[in-house]
Parts: sequence; C-alpha cells; structure tokens
Amino acid sequence: MAKPETSIRLVVRALMSPVFPVLIFLVFLGIASGLRVGLIQQNTHQIQTNLSNEARALANNLEREFMVHLDAIGRMAMRMQANPSQTEALWREDARNYLRDFGVYQAIEWIDRNYIIRWLEPLSGNNDVIGFNVAFNEQRRAALSRAAASGQYDISGIIDLRQGGEGLVIYHPVGRGDANNGFMAGVFRMNTLAEQMLTRRVLEQFQVTITQSDQTSYLLNTSSDLDNSLNHTVPINLPSLDWSLTLTPSRQWVEGQRSSWPTMTFTSLLLMGLLTSLTTLLVQLILKRNQALLKTRKELEQEIDQRVAMQVDLERLESTDTLTGLANRRFFMEDLAHTINIADRQLRQIALVMLDLDRFQMLNDSLGHQFGDELLIKVSERLNGLSNERVLVAYSGGDEFMVCQQQVDDIDDVIHLLGQIKQCFAAPFEVQGEAHSITATMGVAVYPQSGLDADTLLRNADIALYRAKEQGRNTYQFYTEGMQDREVLRLELDRDLSQALANDEFVLYFQPQLNLDTGEINSVEALIRWQHPVRGLLPPVEFIPLAEESGRITEIGRWVVLAACRQLARWKGTPCEHLRVAVNLSGRELDDDSLIDHIRSTLASEAVDPSRLEVELTEEIFIQNIEHNLNQLSQLHQLGVHLAIDDFGVGYSSLGYLRDFPVDLLKIDRSFITDVTERHDDAVITRAVINLAHNLGIQVVAEGVETEEQLNFLKAHRCNLAQGYLISRPIPAADLERALAEGILIPGLPVDSGL
Repeated sequence: MAKPETSIRLVVRALMSPVFPVLIFLVFLGIASGLRVGLIQQNTHQIQTNLSNEARALANNLEREFMVHLDAIGRMAMRMQANPSQTEALWREDARNYLRDFGVYQAIEWIDRNYIIRWLEPLSGNNDVIGFNVAFNEQRRAALSRAAASGQYDISGIIDLRQGGEGLVIYHPVGRGDANNGFMAGVFRMNTLAEQMLTRRVLEQFQVTITQSDQTSYLLNTSSDLDNSLNHTVPINLPSLDWSLTLTPSRQWVEGQRSSWPTMTFTSLLLMGLLTSLTTLLVQLILKRNQALLKTRKELEQEIDQRVAMQVDLERLESTDTLTGLANRRFFMEDLAHTINIADRQLRQIALVMLDLDRFQMLNDSLGHQFGDELLIKVSERLNGLSNERVLVAYSGGDEFMVCQQQVDDIDDVIHLLGQIKQCFAAPFEVQGEAHSITATMGVAVYPQSGLDADTLLRNADIALYRAKEQGRNTYQFYTEGMQDREVLRLELDRDLSQALANDEFVLYFQPQLNLDTGEINSVEALIRWQHPVRGLLPPVEFIPLAEESGRITEIGRWVVLAACRQLARWKGTPCEHLRVAVNLSGRELDDDSLIDHIRSTLASEAVDPSRLEVELTEEIFIQNIEHNLNQLSQLHQLGVHLAIDDFGVGYSSLGYLRDFPVDLLKIDRSFITDVTERHDDAVITRAVINLAHNLGIQVVAEGVETEEQLNFLKAHRCNLAQGYLISRPIPAADLERALAEGILIPGLPVDSGL
C-alpha cells in the first residue's frame, strides 16, 4: 500500500503539471459539448414531433375536405337517379350552383353508360372534353365497370387531365347494376384543390409532396429554402386511394423551432472552464517560480547527459557494422591491440578465431545477395549470443567473422569457445521461408605463441583458417610453426596456376577400370596432373582447391574435357578405341550454363562418339541447386554422355536423385572397400549399394581396390567394375596403351564366366 506522503506527492505533481489546466478546460469542454449535444437532440426530437403533428393535421384536413366533395358528387348522382327525366338545363343549373358554392371544381360532368361525357359544366375551356371516352384504357374501364356494378364511387387518382394540367376525377355511379344510368363526375385540378385545402402558412413554410403507390405524384411549393434533413410522411386515408403525404419544412420554420438553450448552456460552461483553467494556470506559475533555479539546473544536467549519450551513439555507429550490428573490423582491431597491451602486462593469453561460412559464396551467387544478407544477419544474431565481458564478436566482411577471447588460462578455454561457435550452426537457418544448414570453418591464433601484435595474430589466424579448409571444411585448425612457410608456398603456387593453362603444363593420367564380368578394360578415369616447371609433377590435391578458390576451376575443367576428347580421337583405329573415358566435373563447372554447349562442340570438333565420354560428379554436387543440375545433366544424357556418381555413400546418399537423375554408374567410395573383407558393416553397406543400383538398372564401380580378397568379394557380389592400385595406378596415355597391348594389367587375373 502506498504511503500517505507518496500519495500527496503524486497529487501535487499532477496539480503542477502544465497539462492540468488543459485537462480542466477539456473536462468543461466535454461536459459542455455533451450537454449541448443532448439539448440539441432533445430540441430536434421536439421539432420532429411538431413536424409530425403538422403533417397529421394537414392529412386530416385533406381527408375531411375530400370527403365533403365526395358526398356532394354523390348527392348529385342520387338526384339524377331519383329523377331520370331530369333535363340538361336543370342539371346545368344544379352544376353551376356546385361550382359557385365550392369553388374548387374544374368541371362537373355526366357520363353515360358507355363512358362517354355527355353533359359538362362549365363549357368554357372544356369544349374538347364533350364526347370523350373516360374508359380510355383497360384499367380505367375495369374500374368504372366495377363501380357501375357495385354502386360505389371510383377515384381516378392523379392523372393528366384532358383539359390540361394534373388533377383527379371522382366518379359516382347513377344507380347500380342494370339500373345504372352512367356516372356523375367531379374534376379537380391538383393546384386548385391543394390551395383550397391548405392554409397560407403551410404553403409558405412547408413543401408538400403527395405520393401515390410509392411514386411522387404531386409536389407543392418547390421554391422554398428547405431543410431536407427533416421531413415526415403520413398516410392519407381516402377510399380506393393509396396516398401518403410528406411534409418537408423550410429552414425558416426549423430555425423558428430551435431553442437557444443548447448554445447558452455550452457558452456558459465553456466560459466557466476557461476561467477555471486560467486560475489553475496562474496558481501553477506562482508555484513554479519558486522552483526556477532548481529546474534550470536539472535542465542543464539533462542537456549534458544528452550530449554524452549522443557522443556514445556516434562512437557506437563508428564501431558497428550496419548490416549485422556486430563490431566492425576497424573497432575489432583497435580493441584487439588494446587487449594485447593488457594481456602483456597481466601475462595472459588471447585467442583470435577467424570464422568463414562454408559454401556461402555459392549460395549468395545462386540465391541472390538479399538471401546472403539475410543469412549473415541470422548468423550474426546467433554468434552475438556468445558476446560477454571476455568475448568480442565482429564482422570482418564477405562471409568472415572474427572472435576475440580474452583472459585465456588454458587451451581448453579456447576449445570450449570453438564448441560454442559450432553449436551456433547446429540448427538450420530459416531464410526467406526455407531452412538452410550452414557450417563454418575456423582458424585460431593464440597470443603470444602465434604473434605479438594484432596484425600478426590476424594474418596467422587467416593462415590457420585456410589450412582448416584444406582438411575438408566444417572444422578448425590452430596456427602452428611452419604454417606460414606453407602459406607462402601456396601463394606462389596460386600465382603459377594462372600461367599453367597458357603454358600447357597440365597432362592427363588414366586409371583403368576392370570389367569383372569379362576381365577386360573397357573404361578409364582421366585424372589431371600439373607438370610444374620447378616442383615437378603435382597431384590434383596440390592445386585443385586453389583453382576452386580462385575461380579457375571452370577453365581447367574445360581443358580436361577437351584433352579427354582429343585423346579419344587419337585412339581411333588403335586397340584403345573401345575405351570410355570418365572426367570429373566440379560444382562451379556444373553451374556454368555454357557447359553443355562446350561439351557438345568439343565432341563434334573431335568427331568423338558421345557414348565414349563419361561425366563424374560427387554426391555433394548433386544436392547443390538440384533443379538446375537436373536440367544440365538431362541435357548431357540427351547428348549420349554417360553420368556417374563418385564417392557414393559418404555424402547425401538420397534415393530421390537416383530415381530422378539419369544416372548410369555408381562409384562406391574407397572408405567402404578398404575394410570390406574385415568389417561386417562395410560388407553389408557394399552389398546393399550393389543390389540397390542393380535394381535401378545402374552399374556399380568399386574404388580403391588394392587386394585380391577385395576383388574376389566384389566379384562374388556381382559388382560390375573395379578400380584401384591392384589393377593399375593412374598412368600416362602411352603407358596405358602399352600395358593394354602387352596385357600386363593384373596378370593372370582369372575371369569367372559363371558370374
């Protein structure tokens, strides 16, 4: 429960608020507005009631006056019925008396049984009506016929009169049935009838609308300044007529009904609120004057605090990457230099971790830079969760991040941090509505062992990162002595690689594949070697990763295809012309949309049968951009080129792409063949792969065959082809030709024709 002093303080604070006078005024304004609205609504309701009374009174007067005329016409009809031999002169005398007494008729008529007007008074202005058939349509004929039969009068409703203008006609039968002797009719003009029945006040202050069967039939007083927001409609109870009367008041009449109380009440309360607010404001000004010095001091202190906060924000913006929100490279290096100075005095270690996202560039190129930016933000959010007083995470640029761990007591502290970083990549990243599994490779440099300044630590961590990538990615590597020398060699090799194609330094070696059904060599795998002018013959592992990193792999891949096709062309007409040559494609090559055209044109230029060429891809490449790869490989298949999956079993191993892709050959990875005769699991997996491939109509090649026991196992389980050192190492084309000619490959190898 709040203390009394606290409650009083809160009340005083509220009273001193500059908003308080405004609130008082707004309260009075709200009350005044509410009362005004209520009074206006009440007054409007009263006006509507008065209008309703006016309309009802007017309708009653119309009903009463109309019945008077109806009875008068009826009496004339009764007199003619009582005196059938009445002369026209006597009838006219009677009609003139009606015209003079009532002063509202346009004419009085006698109509014979055939609905023809025979007698009419007055004749002046009505001559054209004599002889007119009032049953001018089927509706009127039917109505008059019913009236003659029943003896009840009929009213025409508002019609266009033969004499001109709008009006209505009352038809009263003279007798009924067979005794009917026509009709007595009274013709009324609507304007004369309305002016006779309505007072001058009504005509001046209201518009009168007579509606017949929901259609406006007559409108009186259309020139008044009307208030159309108010009107009232009442039915007019007249025999055989469906009439209603709508009364719309003029603005003058409405204003005359308005009360001045709403305005007076609103003005009075508003003035009271204004006076009360001004009084409160004056009291506040008097109280605040005594606090002026204290308030000024507080404002100065607040301004100083704001300037300090702005300075902090500016420093933060200068030190923060705008995309990821992490520390930027400049700030990280400054902080690292400062941390090294402290660690030097305290004799502590520091760990610098360089982190690189695996396959980021491929995802960024294929899915777009917006995807790449969103992925970097997601990664940054997870890595930033590791930040604390001992760990600083920064974004270096591209797909690289930097992590500095201070106060390292033991190498286990660094190992623990690396485990935490790897855990950040354990769950897939949700980017643009899809889940993507991303891994990271890390290089670690530890102060002071790996460098005594920030730049040296950063360079050595980058060297360790590259070594970790060479080991297969998704791992880490600590910087050790000698790495820098190897890095220098790598840079020199990368430099020389740019000239290797121009200097024609690459050569192809061929490793035979033994057909286990026939004991023949029908296919070989083409493997590139680099005949370096200084270092000698280099295997692919020494330069292919460099080519992939630098983007030269596509050019090298094109050279391999061209060299393989030229070799096939040279073998025509020789004992080797039956050989099929397999070449390896990288993911970058498969992403190249011009790959198919290059292979097609190369085959055509060398006049090589496409079935003599085989393309090998690893499982990992298959799952990268599956839709694009399927299109590329389908076009290769249509050319007649064979398709093989290399290293099967160690990658994605999805049965889906075996079903969807035009695969001709599976190559079982050497890791399963090495211990296939000793480990039960490897034997089971190998047999399963062979059976699976055969069931799908795909041939199987076993890689890494080095012993006869392995070869016998593969033959026993109907493996189609074997490749490995037992058959032959990769050899130049000339050595392959000589070995095949002399039959020296795996001499004496028996071929079991029963397999």
